[in-house]
Amino acid sequence: MRVVIAEDSVLLREGLTRLLTDRGHEVVAGVGDAEALLKSVAALAAEGALPDVVVADVRMPPTHTDEGVRAAVRLRRDHPELGVLVLSQYVEEQYATELLAGSSRGVGYLLKDRVADVRDFVDAVVRVAEGGTALDPEVVAQLLGRSRKQDVLVGLTPREREVLGLMAEGRTNSAIASQLVVSDGAVEKHVSNIFLKLGLSPSVGDHRRVLAVLTYLNS
Repeated sequence: MRVVIAEDSVLLREGLTRLLTDRGHEVVAGVGDAEALLKSVAALAAEGALPDVVVADVRMPPTHTDEGVRAAVRLRRDHPELGVLVLSQYVEEQYATELLAGSSRGVGYLLKDRVADVRDFVDAVVRVAEGGTALDPEVVAQLLGRSRKQDVLVGLTPREREVLGLMAEGRTNSAIASQLVVSDGAVEKHVSNIFLKLGLSPSVGDHRRVLAVLTYLNS
């Protein structure tokens, strides 16, 4: 896959580049601020060479507040086919909500600590590039906590909530079954019950897996 990295820390940017290139992926641009990120992606798109995914820090120069996530939201609007994975030092619910409020396709939000687990990080980047979702477990826990307060998930059993959290991390049914030490069939039943209780009909398509977690955004 072809990747653009936006991170103002040169050391971390080079480290991410090395992680990805060592595993056969191509980092087509590495930048240190949001403006450079937008310009780089625009230039690549103009050449007919839009990258598969952008990995961007939430906070970048000049103010180190929300430049990165705002650039990510703009990129998702301008290039819906582009995967966007943002990295954050902490769980910042406002930024996660803003990023996830639109289409659930090709989006991720991870804490920087997850980069230390190289395999999981690279898997997350690939998953987002392929149109999937990658949400940090702590982000999921916080969003689900907010959902409970709003009674959005009041009808789910504790096990269904557990399955829902693992779904939001981007895990497949088989991976959830392995994690919970249950059968694939049991997980499929839980997932079906979640969709039913949250009113997510089959017409929604594969995005039901993410919408099940993010229903509260429209409540």
